[in-house]
Amino acid sequence: MLNINKMVTNGKANVALEGRLDTNTSTELDAALSPILDSVDELTFDLTKLEYISSAGLRVLLATHKALSKKGGMKVTNVNEMIMEIFEVTGFSDILTIE
Repeated sequence: MLNINKMVTNGKANVALEGRLDTNTSTELDAALSPILDSVDELTFDLTKLEYISSAGLRVLLATHKALSKKGGMKVTNVNEMIMEIFEVTGFSDILTIE
């Protein structure tokens, strides 16, 4: 299960994820992001409560990163140790802006 809490103000989006971002829930995140990607310049993912991310979830993050790379960009905040390890093993720690 994945809870997606998104807030958009002045061209900036903040998306907090809670639960598991996997094959079953990545489509939910994709659907939640699609309507806002054209209207925002910057996006911040808050992963404080994200417990797990699969390759399907990583694909959504990568696609979002690419979509915003020509604008203000995307960053990821509050990454726990387990998720950070996945980012490091997959090379995502070199691609994403992590704070």
